[in-house]
Amino acid sequence: MPDIIVYRSSGENSLFVEQPAGSLPQLPADGATVTIDIDPGRTYQEMDGFGASFTDSAAYLIHQVLGEERRTEVMRKLFDPQEGIGLSFLRNPMGASDYARTVYSYNDLSEGGSDPELSGFSIAHDEADIIPLVQQAVQLNPELKLMASPWSAPGWMKTSGSMIAGRLKPEYYGVYAEYFVRFIQAYAAHGLPIYAVTVQNEPLYEPQHYPSMLMLPEEQREFITGYLKPVFRQHGLAAKIFCYDHNWDRPDYPLSVLEGAAADVDGVAWHWYGGAAAAQSEVLAVYPNHEVHFTEGSGGEWIPPFEQAFSNVMRTGIEILRNHSRSFVLWNLALDEQNGPTVPGFGESTCRGVVTVNQQTRELTYTLDYYALAHFSKVIRPQAVRLASDASREHLRSVAFRNRDGSVAAVLFNDSDAEETVSVRLAGEELLTLTIAAKGAVSVKAGGKLE
Repeated sequence: MPDIIVYRSSGENSLFVEQPAGSLPQLPADGATVTIDIDPGRTYQEMDGFGASFTDSAAYLIHQVLGEERRTEVMRKLFDPQEGIGLSFLRNPMGASDYARTVYSYNDLSEGGSDPELSGFSIAHDEADIIPLVQQAVQLNPELKLMASPWSAPGWMKTSGSMIAGRLKPEYYGVYAEYFVRFIQAYAAHGLPIYAVTVQNEPLYEPQHYPSMLMLPEEQREFITGYLKPVFRQHGLAAKIFCYDHNWDRPDYPLSVLEGAAADVDGVAWHWYGGAAAAQSEVLAVYPNHEVHFTEGSGGEWIPPFEQAFSNVMRTGIEILRNHSRSFVLWNLALDEQNGPTVPGFGESTCRGVVTVNQQTRELTYTLDYYALAHFSKVIRPQAVRLASDASREHLRSVAFRNRDGSVAAVLFNDSDAEETVSVRLAGEELLTLTIAAKGAVSVKAGGKLE
């Protein structure tokens, strides 16, 4: 029997509690109400990691509002694989998003100006808060991967003349591709390689109150094949290119992009604000050599009760992984007591951060998203390979992986209103039998090096 450690959540006041297997009651497998069979002979995707985003707002709150002691604590709890939950994937905005204190790009000009040589390009904004925190995160977890997504091109490149709404002008496709190159090179100069980029955050959504840019699939396809990928090759950049970066309800978009750009695209990025995770598998079935990534999902006040909100992250996270995603990335790493800061004119924010930093009291609170991410990230490490897992009852949701150290990790969620006794079997042999509370989550790590 391998060494086993269990992490359990069974309610709002009992979240991600560590239980060495020796402290668990010895339950007979024949008394189980549900059986989970993990088959190491059937394997799927390799994991890149779990994480969230250092938006301008999140970075400001952690880097400037928190004192040094609390800042050190939260960074360790977020990124350290031993002392924290070992987050290993960041997806940061390239310029302002809705969660920023101001609207900014890396090449802002006064109205009517243009700078096709990008002589004014600068990432000075990011050097204040974002880059120091990403550097610290990499020190805490050297396996961390960093990807970047723009909410908008600089306003002078767009039909609207603004970072808010509008489309990229065709005459600036080449300049905008070079803008990506400058960004990647600037981050590399700070010791931060960019693992991947997406071309546009939520390209089918054009809000009028924060940075956005409409980009139809044929435009994205042309931009990637004619400009972005060629200039990456020219400069010897290894950053991957993911297309789409929007909701599950429009799989036709990435299919359209890949139809003409498959050779220049490495994968598809997805969000959870519409549709179902099965869309990831639907596109993968057509393009099996392209990676699947889940790059944004936020919880918030639209799912108010704690149990429903926690259940949503656990249930959906498991489905995301079972539908071949190599990453599971939530949204803001930190927000304040008003669910902000947001760009001027945004209005009321209902999103939830992974942690809350109160701007008035400087109090630090770990939200349910932190504990839900912990259930995945603590036991499923980078380069883990997903194993088939099948449950005898549909409401017992599961996903399983084999880590590089040989350990087997499983995340289980009891999506029913009654406690279940669950027998977990690996290759037909009983691993352990344990109870899982109604709407409770359990993460198991067996064998290998237990942290």
